[in-house]
Amino acid sequence: MHVSTPASSAQAPWLIVGLGNPGPEYARNRHNVGFMVVDLLAERMGGRFKRAAKAQAQVVEGRIGPPGPGSRRVVLAKPMSYMNLSGGPVGALRDFYKVPPVNIVAVHDELDIDYGALRLKLGGGDNGHNGLKSLTKAVGRDYHRVRFGIGRPPGRMPVADFVLKDFSAAERKELDYLVDRAADAVECLLTEGLERAQSAYNS
Repeated sequence: MHVSTPASSAQAPWLIVGLGNPGPEYARNRHNVGFMVVDLLAERMGGRFKRAAKAQAQVVEGRIGPPGPGSRRVVLAKPMSYMNLSGGPVGALRDFYKVPPVNIVAVHDELDIDYGALRLKLGGGDNGHNGLKSLTKAVGRDYHRVRFGIGRPPGRMPVADFVLKDFSAAERKELDYLVDRAADAVECLLTEGLERAQSAYNS
């Protein structure tokens, strides 16, 4: 699916939102992989998260991409509400930075994709993900998603318990590489467009 970017969107910043829960007790949970990806993007940009002036969130402002016209102005964000209330902070950031929905990218965990696989798309439903549900209510459906597969819970483990557990020891062996790849996918989406990013990273 090719989506043209309106001229106004081309001039606006991108808002890259990592979904997760605040607090050290959640930091390495499966549900917090979105935070992990935007943390790495901030590190690559040489930026440090700070409290947003107009939203319950932490933000880093900077640029992604090669110097010159190919670079993109970005705001990396971590909502400091809990996951199921993510839409409020993101809506406030959208208004403050004047970001159209098509320039919003949500990075989040996805149960229905195998561990470590990525899927990028524009728009769609929330698939039962409370963070996406809140986000869609606040900004509409027409934002980009970078979906990081975490797989389904083993046996009869409730989904809520599974997503709020840390990655397993076996998963952690690959986690840094997979988070790095997800950050690459976000950069590719911004600089080369959705179709190129899907071709390179969807698995």
